[in-house]
Amino acid sequence: MASMNNQNSAPDSWDADEQTSDSVSAPMTALNINAPCFVPGQNPYAASFVPTDVPRTEDTNTTSNPEPTSQTHTVADEDEGGGKEVADDWGAEDEEEDNDVEEDEDSPVDDEGAGDVQKKKRTISDSSEPKVQKAHMNIIFIGHVDAGKSTIGGQILYLTGMVDKRTLEKYEREAKEKNRETWYLSWALDTNLEEREKGKTVEVGRAYFETDNKHFTILDAPGHKSFVPNMIGGASQADIAVLVISARRGEFETGFERGGQTREHAMLVKTAGVKKLVVVINKMDDPTVEWAESRYNECKDKLVPYLKRCGFNPKTDLIFFPVSGLTGAFLRDVPPESVCPWYRGPSFIQYLDGLPAISRALDKPFRMPIVDRYKDMGTILIGKVESGVCQKNQSVLLMPNRLTVKIMQLWSYDEDSDEVHPGENVKMKVSGVEEEDVSPGFVICALDAPCNTGRIFDAKIVILEHKSIICAGYSAVLHLHNVAEEVALKSLICLIDKKTGKKTPTRFIMQDQIGIARFEVNGGMICLETFSDFPQMGRFTLRDEGRTIAIGQVLKVVG
Repeated sequence: MASMNNQNSAPDSWDADEQTSDSVSAPMTALNINAPCFVPGQNPYAASFVPTDVPRTEDTNTTSNPEPTSQTHTVADEDEGGGKEVADDWGAEDEEEDNDVEEDEDSPVDDEGAGDVQKKKRTISDSSEPKVQKAHMNIIFIGHVDAGKSTIGGQILYLTGMVDKRTLEKYEREAKEKNRETWYLSWALDTNLEEREKGKTVEVGRAYFETDNKHFTILDAPGHKSFVPNMIGGASQADIAVLVISARRGEFETGFERGGQTREHAMLVKTAGVKKLVVVINKMDDPTVEWAESRYNECKDKLVPYLKRCGFNPKTDLIFFPVSGLTGAFLRDVPPESVCPWYRGPSFIQYLDGLPAISRALDKPFRMPIVDRYKDMGTILIGKVESGVCQKNQSVLLMPNRLTVKIMQLWSYDEDSDEVHPGENVKMKVSGVEEEDVSPGFVICALDAPCNTGRIFDAKIVILEHKSIICAGYSAVLHLHNVAEEVALKSLICLIDKKTGKKTPTRFIMQDQIGIARFEVNGGMICLETFSDFPQMGRFTLRDEGRTIAIGQVLKVVG
């Protein structure tokens, strides 16, 4: 038979076929028919990789039935897709391994082996322990315009490592270009262009810093009288207020005289439920002051009587600090005695770190008044949890619309979280509602315990400042937690005598008088609670013509 290359491949004699088949079958019987399949890119006969710091453990299935033969068998490793040589005497190897492990456990040798692995496992378990959650507090900086609130906030962020030096140097260069050299620290909190150009805070700035024992949220309130409504919204989220006073000659007097924001802010934070007021007398390094103790005492002596009238106890609720926001003196560290010999501490941050933790309403139904909302791959809601606990993937009720929404994601202090607790500033991504259908002042509640809603309510009010009498039909703007709605005075029920508490019917009410009145919200239903049931949603402020007219407490939700 001729092949393709014209060569004859036929055998000379067909009788030799039997001899040829015998010679071929002999080596065929020696082939291993159980050999592993060929896989491109892998060597099936290579030993499987075992890290040097982990002891090699043999397959328990092969050790259970050891072969008594003296030959070496090739066993396929299912995980690696290859084979490895397995020694004959499995029992002897097991005994040796057991002895090795016992020796390693008994001996404190740091060689590779079981002892080393145990140490490594221990260090891994130590590092994976849950991080201890620090107690959190919300601090609001209040005071007259240009008192130095944002500068102190920026300096604290720098001293606690929340803003790095390179960023501050960048702010300083930009501020110098605009001839605003002393404003660069405030730019850490005043982020938008309008605030930086004018040097005035407009929105409530928000930032975080930590001490050894606590986690703090800074709320930087605007000091200008035009933005007091924004300041009220920030005060409703605060646990502690820091009243910043400028010691510079002329600035303190302007802020404290009637019409200045020092007085109004102090009254508003007390109305918002803040019990502790820290008074920081700033700009003590000013050339008109130069750390003079007489100027410090002068400011303090003028402030204490008014703050006492606002409801703060001078012995338990007030504390004073001389500081310099620009240099950072007495904010974190106490400066040398040559700078200020008459006050030697503690510093501002040391005092905050030593404050007792605030008790929270963990056992009450979930409540979170909404401060703001925006759209980012879904609807994001921002607010402070006032009571209760909430978890990711939980369904909650959005009031007053009575919409059921599902919480898809939670952030506590801008960090991913599975559960949030009272006092935390929270962002949550929800499904089931559009951003346009949510307004500040809406409240997220537990499904089984929605908050009260209504348009008409009875309240106890105190008239702080009003030139003429107030009677039925009077209108003002109501600020209740994060709600800002116009209300009308429907009727005056009675006056309350300050000394005796006696109630007398009346048709009008004047400045410095206390009364009970019925109000009606012009805009529609709002979320509110009685002050006795839930103080955070039961206290309010009435403002008119840019001034705070009255403060009050909700006594009854009529409908």
